[in-house]
Amino acid sequence: MRGGLTRRGAVAGVSALAAAPALGGAPARVVVVGGGFGGAAAARALLRLDLAVTLVEPSRSYCACPLSNAVVTGLRPMAAQVFGYEGLARSGVAVVHERAVGIEAGARRVRLEGGDSLAYDRLVVAPGVEMRLDAIPGYDAAASAVMPHAWKAGAQTEDLARRLAAMEDGGLVALAVPDNPYRCPPGPYERASLIAAYLKVHKPRSKILILDAKDVFSKQPLFEEAWAARYGGILEYVPRARGGTLLEVDAAGMSLRTEGGTVRAALASVIPPQRAPELCRTAGLADAGGWCPVDPVTFESRLVPGVHVIGDAAIAGAMPKSAFSAHAQAEVCARAVADLLRGRPPETPRLINVCYSLVAPDRAVSIAGVYGIEWDRLVAIPEAAGISPVGAPDALRAREAGNGAAWFRAVTAELYG
Repeated sequence: MRGGLTRRGAVAGVSALAAAPALGGAPARVVVVGGGFGGAAAARALLRLDLAVTLVEPSRSYCACPLSNAVVTGLRPMAAQVFGYEGLARSGVAVVHERAVGIEAGARRVRLEGGDSLAYDRLVVAPGVEMRLDAIPGYDAAASAVMPHAWKAGAQTEDLARRLAAMEDGGLVALAVPDNPYRCPPGPYERASLIAAYLKVHKPRSKILILDAKDVFSKQPLFEEAWAARYGGILEYVPRARGGTLLEVDAAGMSLRTEGGTVRAALASVIPPQRAPELCRTAGLADAGGWCPVDPVTFESRLVPGVHVIGDAAIAGAMPKSAFSAHAQAEVCARAVADLLRGRPPETPRLINVCYSLVAPDRAVSIAGVYGIEWDRLVAIPEAAGISPVGAPDALRAREAGNGAAWFRAVTAELYG
């Protein structure tokens, strides 16, 4: 039933209640693995619910993916994407800068790379994604350094920016896009739009070619409208139906073999297929498809009791893999964790995702979705969805660009400030 607690969710809740620790006067211990949007949001929400929270994250700073495509074309400094964990520590979260290398679910322990382990009453895993560098023949770690995916913001983002700036006018930029699922479904098309805008101004004899392993993508009518109006003769889109699927790369020769033929580029950005990171796979959280099935009410793993998975690594039904989704899932998961630890049945959630995509340096489009539970799955509620209108006035596109930037400032201040 739409909005009702599913049978599986009810069974999972009863099992979890039976296993809940006797808290006494001490706060329950929750460990969160991963310091991105999902992990940071979960840590803050759990702390507000009076739980003892430890965040495990190997990096001393977090480099955010939203808006990082603007770094590629020089519209935004990388420094604006980087956030430290001092704010979380000041708030009362215990931050441990080590890598989690194992989960002992039976003993309720997380093993750390340095040899120590952390005990937990509940574990929240928000590890992001891992690039499948074995999925495309020829595209290994060495090739990714030459044809950077930049799908994890950081060094590759800056490298792609340097390569674009150094490319001679008249060169071809090739952008290879994988089939679903992957992190940030509209992200490749935003990147292509911004690169096309850059080429139009700085390298007017150059072009960008999108090689896509699918025929349909997020916000497609809005992107295609922008491309036709702004980037005619600069941007070309090749879907799967026209041979866009990437089959093999030769990084040394900067060539990409597709179902439609071989493309030689001056610059290539190859976004490979993705999956949940190794920690999820070795812990038994991931299924044969490489992603982590979860109960949609609590985000507890369907495979490993007592462990919750949120964000990009989770199979979250109709919800896309986005920063906004990770934040929303973190809030729902934190409340469910607190309820389970305190012997209360979790509430059935409603979740929201909003995504802004730049189609030009100061113009954007957006899509919003609302998700509920139906037959044990998170499904979109069509009547609650919203998308930027095709043919909207330029002022609306400018306002949406401002809204996207404002959201980013607000959410990063909330999580890392």
